[in-house]
Amino acid sequence: MSIKRLILLVVYGLIAISCTVGIFRASVTQAEFTIKASIQASIQDEDYVGLLAFKEYVEKASEGRVQVQLYASGQFCGSVPECISSLQSGVLEMFPSTAGGTGNFFAPAQVLDLPYVFTSDAQAECVLDGPIIHKMRETVLDNGLNIRLIGVSNTGGWRNFATTSKPIHSPDDLAGQKIRTTPADIQQELVRQLGANPTPISWAELYTALATGVVEGSKNGIQDIIGAKLEEHLKYIILDGHSYMATLWWFSEPVWKTLPQDIQQIVIEGFAKQKAAASELVATQESHSYKLFEQAGGTIYRPSLAEKQIFKDTSVNMRQWFVDNFGNEWLDLLDTSVAQCNATIN
Repeated sequence: MSIKRLILLVVYGLIAISCTVGIFRASVTQAEFTIKASIQASIQDEDYVGLLAFKEYVEKASEGRVQVQLYASGQFCGSVPECISSLQSGVLEMFPSTAGGTGNFFAPAQVLDLPYVFTSDAQAECVLDGPIIHKMRETVLDNGLNIRLIGVSNTGGWRNFATTSKPIHSPDDLAGQKIRTTPADIQQELVRQLGANPTPISWAELYTALATGVVEGSKNGIQDIIGAKLEEHLKYIILDGHSYMATLWWFSEPVWKTLPQDIQQIVIEGFAKQKAAASELVATQESHSYKLFEQAGGTIYRPSLAEKQIFKDTSVNMRQWFVDNFGNEWLDLLDTSVAQCNATIN
């Protein structure tokens, strides 16, 4: 190929790229609505993978009327209170928070983190797509918090206890152990009732805290452990499955009110795509992550049903703790939802 021909091909290529960029920019400028979605996790996380599916669907279904912008790793806002404040003011459109994190601004949501309530993915997903979530959405709106609960998705499987140097086979093994928790009251209370010492530490500081012995364990899903390389310090996991890692997705109510009904419907449909994509990634990656944990020298303990029951019996006062703090209404609704889902599934 002659140099002249090569130069022409390069020029034509640059022109084609310029045209493509121009078309893209034009489509961006022509978008009637912009939805900014932020997460604190990385782009490898299931929440981000779900958002990619959301973005693809919403932009296509709206025929370019909506542009979705994604922000990962806390790029838009660095903490749950900051992100929720951005939603309330309409600066940000979408943001997820765990049940514990939601407890910072709507405390009764912690009912979803009561331990040993859910026994299977199907049961948990049934409950988290039912009356208790509709009630939560209505209550948050009625309380004037200026945010709307779009839905709930899985964000990493099941929470289990993992430790650095002592295997856990029963609650007695947790006695005196310094276990990292989130700042959520319900997370700390569970650790306390099981005989360990709850130590609230931010996610960003957990790796160092484990390395230096500030904490001797944590309660996380396996994919979060592998994603943050915590298997370098955590060497034992007991699959007690004390809670289902649900994340609640919030939308700015001031912005929601500006969206036409057809766009609102597209957003709701887009969230269904998001939820499916996130759940699929969790399902396909969870067993692989356990293998990676074992390859790193970790040991996984799979308790029997009788052994799991001991954990449940030891933490039975969690229900009374919740009632003392938040009343019976939400606990009754959770129990009813679980019973209805069990009947449906079985």
